[in-house]
Amino acid sequence: MHREIAVIGGGAAGMTAAIWAAGAGAAVTIFEKNDRVGKKILSTGNGRCNFSNEHMGVAFFHGSGTALAEGVLDRFGVAQTKEFFASLGMRMKERDGYLYPASDQASTVLDLLRYELARKRIAVHTGEAVRALSYDKDKGKFLVNGQGQAGAYDAVILSCGGCAAPNTGSDGDGFRLAKQFGHRIVTPVPALTALRCQEKFYKQVAGVRCDAGLTLRVAGETVCEERGELQLTDYGISGIPTFQISRFAARALQEKKAVTVRISFLPDFDETACEAFFKKRLQEQGGDTMEMFMTGIVNKKISQMLLKLAGIRETDLAKDIPAAMFEKLWRLYDGLETEVIGTNGFDKAQVSAGGVDCNEVTDSLMSKRQPGLYFAGEILDVDGVCGGYNLQWAWSSGAVAGKAAAHDSY
Repeated sequence: MHREIAVIGGGAAGMTAAIWAAGAGAAVTIFEKNDRVGKKILSTGNGRCNFSNEHMGVAFFHGSGTALAEGVLDRFGVAQTKEFFASLGMRMKERDGYLYPASDQASTVLDLLRYELARKRIAVHTGEAVRALSYDKDKGKFLVNGQGQAGAYDAVILSCGGCAAPNTGSDGDGFRLAKQFGHRIVTPVPALTALRCQEKFYKQVAGVRCDAGLTLRVAGETVCEERGELQLTDYGISGIPTFQISRFAARALQEKKAVTVRISFLPDFDETACEAFFKKRLQEQGGDTMEMFMTGIVNKKISQMLLKLAGIRETDLAKDIPAAMFEKLWRLYDGLETEVIGTNGFDKAQVSAGGVDCNEVTDSLMSKRQPGLYFAGEILDVDGVCGGYNLQWAWSSGAVAGKAAAHDSY
């Protein structure tokens, strides 16, 4: 007899779980609330789908499930992911470790997964938000009730996503289903998103991009550091280095802790080198106006903003600037402190940090509270950094959960 499995959520993790469960001999049904499966995949990698990364490891993941993720990635990692997509017919390319479909189209990844669902004869019910999920002890079956479809199943895989990008269907509804079986939910917060800052000066530099170093501090303690292309917005900071630190900022803000970011606009310099650079420049260009003196250091709008913060006019001669004001200026280049007051919401976050507490999940991604209930993807308290890591978690956790559900062990 084939085991009958319901997969609730037809995103990256859900489709992968369904494919591997069906490949192991199970009869699989997907319940997807959207009018189509895989909607969120289309927006990944700016539409190009950075589906994984050659530089893989547990250090790129956060949450209560880092130890769990390490084991899952060992069983189904980058090599297995590449083999999987190659078997579906996809050519791939690599840029600095980042993996993309050769077509540079996220739709390629989605189409190949959809075709494989059809080949595996997996039943896909779209427009089917699951209203109720329960377990009938007498029948030994899970009862799944959608808006129009219902059924009894030997196992269920919850792969409904987290809270990020709710317009794609990830609205946290899966947490409601997990709670019904007694699972603890680590409060989700937005991750891989921009930070909103207290100061008003950002309007002067909105739209500017620059190389910068960021140091996140929570209650005065350094939490993490990142470097990369910073994007300045009218409300604060964005860009990849901001995204990488955002989950820590969001969690600290949720815990009502003070959050600041130190922005180094000269990330190649330490404090000593920065001071030496400006003093040497003063010796050589002391007769210039500050407008001339600052030209060529960084983006002009940034220099104008920092001059204003230091209380210096562009028309002042560099040699006439009081030593204390000159020091204040170069220290602003070395490290501008900004107060973080919030993040962008889930609607603009790439992932959410939080989810089903992984201490309540086995190595095979089965619930410790309800045998036969499995989890895959962002619904679990595992979130990765930018660079294909969250999609890799979807493929890996989906494959492990799918195989385990089909065999009732893995």
